[in-house]
Amino acid sequence: MVDELILQDMNVAPEEIEREVDAAMAAPEAENLEKAIDESIRHFEQGSIVSGRVLSIIGDDVIVDVGYKSEGLVPLMEFANADEVKPGTKIEVLLDAVEDDAGIIVLSKRKADRIRGWEKVINEHAEGDVVTGRVMRKIKGGLLVDIGVPVFLPASQVNIRRPGDIAEYIGKEVTCKILKIDEERRNIVVSRRKLIEEERDRMKTKLMAEIEVGQLRKGVVKNIADFGAFVDLGGIDGLLHITDMSWSRVSHPSEVVAIDEEIEVVILNVDHERERIALGLKQKTENPWTKVPEKYPVQTRHKGEVVNIVNYGAFVKLEDGVEGLVHISEMSWTRRINHPSEMVAIGDIVEVVVLGINEEKQEISLGMKQTEANPWARVEEKYPAGTVVQGRVRNLTNYGAFIELEEGIDGLLHVSDMSWTKKINHPSELLKKSDKVEAVVLNVSEEKKRVALGLKQLEHDPWQDEIPKKYAPGQTVHGKVTKLTSFGAFVEMEPDLEGLLHISEMSNEKIEKPEDVVKVGDEVDVMILRVDSDNRKIGLSMRPDAQPETDADESPAKPEPSEPQATAAPAEETASSEEVTPPEETAPSEEAPAEEAASEEAPSEESAPSEEAPSDEVAPPEEKRLSAEETSSSDDTPETTPEA
Repeated sequence: MVDELILQDMNVAPEEIEREVDAAMAAPEAENLEKAIDESIRHFEQGSIVSGRVLSIIGDDVIVDVGYKSEGLVPLMEFANADEVKPGTKIEVLLDAVEDDAGIIVLSKRKADRIRGWEKVINEHAEGDVVTGRVMRKIKGGLLVDIGVPVFLPASQVNIRRPGDIAEYIGKEVTCKILKIDEERRNIVVSRRKLIEEERDRMKTKLMAEIEVGQLRKGVVKNIADFGAFVDLGGIDGLLHITDMSWSRVSHPSEVVAIDEEIEVVILNVDHERERIALGLKQKTENPWTKVPEKYPVQTRHKGEVVNIVNYGAFVKLEDGVEGLVHISEMSWTRRINHPSEMVAIGDIVEVVVLGINEEKQEISLGMKQTEANPWARVEEKYPAGTVVQGRVRNLTNYGAFIELEEGIDGLLHVSDMSWTKKINHPSELLKKSDKVEAVVLNVSEEKKRVALGLKQLEHDPWQDEIPKKYAPGQTVHGKVTKLTSFGAFVEMEPDLEGLLHISEMSNEKIEKPEDVVKVGDEVDVMILRVDSDNRKIGLSMRPDAQPETDADESPAKPEPSEPQATAAPAEETASSEEVTPPEETAPSEEAPAEEAASEEAPSEESAPSEEAPSDEVAPPEEKRLSAEETSSSDDTPETTPEA
């Protein structure tokens, strides 16, 4: 209500005031006013984008007038370039809240930009389109790229080969292909790899149509493995194998090439079906092996560097790309070498002799010992047969002892040449390692590098006269059973002299097992049936009606069972080949029983295996085994080999 007293004081009539108010309140029609009010309300709904003008900057906030009854605040950090924010600048912002607790409008420029950017991307791009953006930062599983809106670039889609650290792309411009657009979640996934692969496919098709064997091509090393390097030729990778990098020895491809290095290579092979290309680097230079036969004739001497050592020898480089093998057996005439490192080391300069050349396999055989005189060339002259020598027992085996005559020169003393009469089951019964012994040289083979020695040959052979005189057929002797076999028993007549009591000579009745009649240790009286000096055998009998054999009774022997020799037994331990009367006297010698052979056999020198050196010692290659003929003594010292 208007105060009439005031109007009177001001000399204004009430009617005049009402007319002016009516004029001032003159407005659009009711329906237009309602529409304007609705539009204003909608314009300032929360979550809508509105236009505004920068009024001022206060601290870290930008004051923006959006036409509302109060101004709004936008954090300065939401502007990409804060220096460009000045009063009067027009911007678009998102209305986060109409009024906060302080009555101020809450605005966001970042959210408004993101919505506008998303709308732009959706309107301008679709899945499969190519876009370019700047890598913003690294997130879990990949990178965030700004193409107007942040999009996700998975780590697996950054490149064809996943880089070691994808963070190296931060701040760089990348071109990608849109793989997926999720409008509901406002999410876009892009791939740089897909774009590169498509480009490489186009380049590969062109390259495979042009490439030919023998061409020189430039490429970039993309990956290195133990067996070689992969080189990008522009659309497809070729393999540069380690063996095609250099004519010289290459331990690892990284010695020759490096990742991202540009190199020129030769096309060695093209497999169009499998899309594989073999490359070569060494083929750009001449193969040094083409001149090897001229530069390194057989039997010529050269110096080289040891570049590699293996269990079986050492590789010596004669020049770049040309290496030869010195086998362990070609390193020394006399030294026993367990490993080549005992003779040479990598980097050593050694003198070698060319032993052979295989041009097809590109191999050279070299020898070190050939640069010195062969000591075996004078062994036969220095140690002729019949010479008495002294040496040291270097090793013992089941079949004999190796006697070191001088460094690298060994002789074999076989168990059969240790005693004329004593049964030697193992050389350790007479000798032990490092013993000094005296022996007779029986045989020397320079070709086979063998020396046969004898111990019993130092003494007179008692079988020539003493034993035949002392023991005659028909004579009864007292002895002790020392051993039982399936075919009989051995009876000791005197120390180191035994005779064979065959199972058929134990009784007039049939005997199944010798132990049914006698046992080891029993003392028995036996009659001598025969004395075979040639074969060094004595046949015995316990039969009451036994008859000694005479020269007139001798006849060819029946074949005896071919059982291996139980030991290198003296001749008297085996049944005589003349035991044909009575029939039961044709029993096999001690060498016969198979059940004895497994544990007691002493192999002849012909069948002897390689020397079984102890764990701390390995038999050298030149330590060959002697044959029975090589270890046999002279005619007056026949061998104790099994009868036929």
